[in-house]
Amino acid sequence: MKKILVLGGTGFVGRHVCEKLTQLQWRVTVPTRQVASARGIQMLPSLDVFETNVHDEAALTQLVAGHDAVVNLIAILHGHPQAFDKAHVELPKKLARACAATGVSRVIHVSALGADARNPDVAPSMYLRSKGHGEVALHQAPLALTIFRPSVIFGAEDKFLNVFASLQKMFPVIPLAGSHALFQPVWVEDVARAIAHCLQDAHTHASSGQTFEACGPDVFTLRQLVELAGQLSGVNEGRGRPVFPLPAALGRLQARLMELAPGEPLMSRDNMDSMRLPNIASGNLPGLSALGITPSALAGIAAGYLGPVSGGWGLRSNLTARRKTAGRS
Repeated sequence: MKKILVLGGTGFVGRHVCEKLTQLQWRVTVPTRQVASARGIQMLPSLDVFETNVHDEAALTQLVAGHDAVVNLIAILHGHPQAFDKAHVELPKKLARACAATGVSRVIHVSALGADARNPDVAPSMYLRSKGHGEVALHQAPLALTIFRPSVIFGAEDKFLNVFASLQKMFPVIPLAGSHALFQPVWVEDVARAIAHCLQDAHTHASSGQTFEACGPDVFTLRQLVELAGQLSGVNEGRGRPVFPLPAALGRLQARLMELAPGEPLMSRDNMDSMRLPNIASGNLPGLSALGITPSALAGIAAGYLGPVSGGWGLRSNLTARRKTAGRS
C-alpha cells in the first residue's frame, strides 16, 4: 500500500485530493495545526491526521519519512511579503531538504497559473512572485517533481463563485474591480484526478519533471463570472444583480478598504496586481488532456451547487450536489 503525505489536506482542494487517494486504497497522512480543522476528511478510510506545524522543519522531516510521495497544496491568497515567502518559498525549501534527508523523491506541487520559474521576479504580484520562487526551490532539488499551475478552482465548497452568489443575495448592485480580468476556471475534481493520476504513475515517473497548466475549457471575464454566479443561484429571479465595473483607481481604493476590514479580505491590491496577467492557459505547457482528463465546463457543475434548490452555499448544504457531480469523475 502506498503512503502519501498531503500538505494542505484539510483545505478546499486537499479534501478532494484525499478522497481520491483513499479511493485508491492508499494510506494518506494529513498534518494540521488543529485536528478540528480535519473534520471534513477524518471519516475517510486509511487516512491519518496528525496535529503538528509543517513549518517546523524537524517536524516536517519526521512526517516525510516513510512516505512514497508528498503532495504540497499549502498556499495563501492574501498577506504581507513575509507571509507569502513563508508559505510559498520557505516551505518548499524545507520540503526539499526533508525529502533529501529521508530519501523521498516523488513530489507533486500545486503552484499557480502566471508563476514563472525561469524569471519569477517579473510577475506583477507578491503572490505570483512567491509562487515562482517556490517552483525554483523545488526544481533545484534532486526530486521527481510534477508541478500543476491551475487557474481559479471552482467547486461546491469554493470561496469563489459561492462568494459572488452570496454578495448578490445581500446587495442590490455589485461594484466590481478588475471586471475585465480573464480566467479559465477549473473544477476541483479535475485537479484532484490529475494529481491522483500522476501519483499512480510513480513507478515510471512519466509525469515527473513536467509542469501542467490545469484549466477548464472556457474563458470568462471576472464580470461574466460574477453575473453567472447570480444567475445560477436564482438571484433576482435568475437575472442576477447589475454589475458595475470600477475604474482602476477606484478599484484599488475598494481593495484597500477591504484589506482594512476584519477577517480575510474579499479582494486585495495584490489580487488586483495578479489579475493584470490573464489567468488562462499559455498553450506552451501540457494541460489536463495530456493526462487523459477532459476538463469539465463550469456552468453545468456550478448550477448543481449554486442553484436555488441547493438551499444555500457551502459544503454542508451541497453534499447532494457534490455526490451528483462526483459521478462524472
